[in-house]
Amino acid sequence: MATSTSWAQDVITCDLCEKAALQFCNSCQVSLCDTCVKKHRDEFKSLPHDIAPFLDRKIQVVLPACQEHSGQRCEVNCKECNTPVCIKCIGLGPHKGHDVEELNETHDHKIRKIKSDTEEIQAKLIPKYQKEDVGIGKKMSKTKSKIDDLGKESRKLRKLWHQEVDNIFDKIDSLSQVLTEKNLNALQEYHNKIRDLISEMNTIVKQNEKLFNSNKLSEVNEYQSKLNEYQDFPLKPNIDQGKELIIEIGDYRATLKQKFQPSPSADVSRLPTGIWNFMNQVRVIATITTNYKPLWGVACVGGTEAWIYGNNKTITHIDTHGAVRDKVTTTGQYGPDGIAVTRGRELIYSDPNSGTVNSVRHGESETLITTPQGWRSGRLSCTRSGDILVHVYKESVLQIKHNIIRYQGQQIEQEIDNDGQGNPIFKDGWNSLFMSENNNGDICVSDANADTVVVINKPGRVRFRYDGTPARTKKSFGPRYIVTDALSQIIVSDYNNNCLHILDQNGQFLRCVDDCGLDKPYGLSVNSEGRLWVGLIDTGEIKVLKYLEKI
Repeated sequence: MATSTSWAQDVITCDLCEKAALQFCNSCQVSLCDTCVKKHRDEFKSLPHDIAPFLDRKIQVVLPACQEHSGQRCEVNCKECNTPVCIKCIGLGPHKGHDVEELNETHDHKIRKIKSDTEEIQAKLIPKYQKEDVGIGKKMSKTKSKIDDLGKESRKLRKLWHQEVDNIFDKIDSLSQVLTEKNLNALQEYHNKIRDLISEMNTIVKQNEKLFNSNKLSEVNEYQSKLNEYQDFPLKPNIDQGKELIIEIGDYRATLKQKFQPSPSADVSRLPTGIWNFMNQVRVIATITTNYKPLWGVACVGGTEAWIYGNNKTITHIDTHGAVRDKVTTTGQYGPDGIAVTRGRELIYSDPNSGTVNSVRHGESETLITTPQGWRSGRLSCTRSGDILVHVYKESVLQIKHNIIRYQGQQIEQEIDNDGQGNPIFKDGWNSLFMSENNNGDICVSDANADTVVVINKPGRVRFRYDGTPARTKKSFGPRYIVTDALSQIIVSDYNNNCLHILDQNGQFLRCVDDCGLDKPYGLSVNSEGRLWVGLIDTGEIKVLKYLEKI
């Protein structure tokens, strides 16, 4: 409130209106204009009012009205009840005989207490809690750092264990393959001997039938019986019935006494045990020229060979020198829409016109899968469990709808088409879907219609999407073929930006390979040595890249 010394400088207005205050109620400590004096008295008729000119006002404690006696102001504080009371209350009322003190004293005590508390808070408590706040912040930062370090160590160990598990089962698969090939060779040799013996015995039977009626002694005397030889021939193939496979991880030792049959599976890289990292400079270790323009796809066989196909009915088997090892003429009307190679090194291809997936055995094609009626078969991918993933699509006048079906043999095991809430996972459009199964069972799909990579877990739920943004490429992301390697890394060719994007299994961008002369990269495959075969669609060349090195 303004004092008398500032009255000449500042005009004090009435507390009830906006006029200049000329009067002051010392009882209520209210500034009043001449007009509002009566209004103030009428509003509080029951209370006494000491009205004085504003310059003669007295600054004092405002005494509250008594709740028991109308027209009386409280002048003292009842110590027993801790409440303001008037003179009547302590003389004749409910507070008679109680110990009291002047309200001004009570007010002064309270003000001193408030000041004391305020000083205590400012001088001691705030600094104390500020210090605690800083300490807690440091502890939180340290805890987060430890958690981050633990996460990094966990991811490092996860990768190492994934490698170790892959190495174990790659060893099993490799031994099984060797054992199977050895037994098949033995059986084939035995089969050939049996057929030769049957042919030989049929010849002898015919010769003997002629001797039945022969009257030439010399012919009959020359006959030599082979009956004992045929009877003693061992009717049992010389095959290995299986070996013990012993696997050790630290102190853990596992012995497998069964012989495993080879199952169709993706031909993925089998890197030796150890820690692998990106090379500082990705190297092109081979450039293979082909006769395919456009070159639609590449599917590696082992470490030095691959099947390739283009815009015709022929699928060609080549090596790293470009030499043709074999050719297969497909049975479809327009040629295949996708190819893949099983772990047993068997070629499979899709025929979109008939909606089938066909296998090639001994140069002959036979139907392996027939897709649901109305759906065409597109790109293919083989899983570690032996299932086959088939991209299927249905054409209409305005759009093409896309799904992925997982087949176990000829039976549909899973359909991947919506997010569980009825929303489609893949965008309708004219481009194909490209697929690859990761080591953790995720299905990694390149959806060129949406310009994204979508990763789906085993139950068929979307884990994450990648739109190419972290790579900071100049043009929009143009994903085409997609593969996964032995380190669970996801590699996708970017047709629009002439490069490859490499992600970890959780979608974290790791690297962009854009310095190897990859002009319109399209087809993509990983060989058994962990090398990338990149097919360039326009030139028909294949670049073989080495991108990992052992630390």
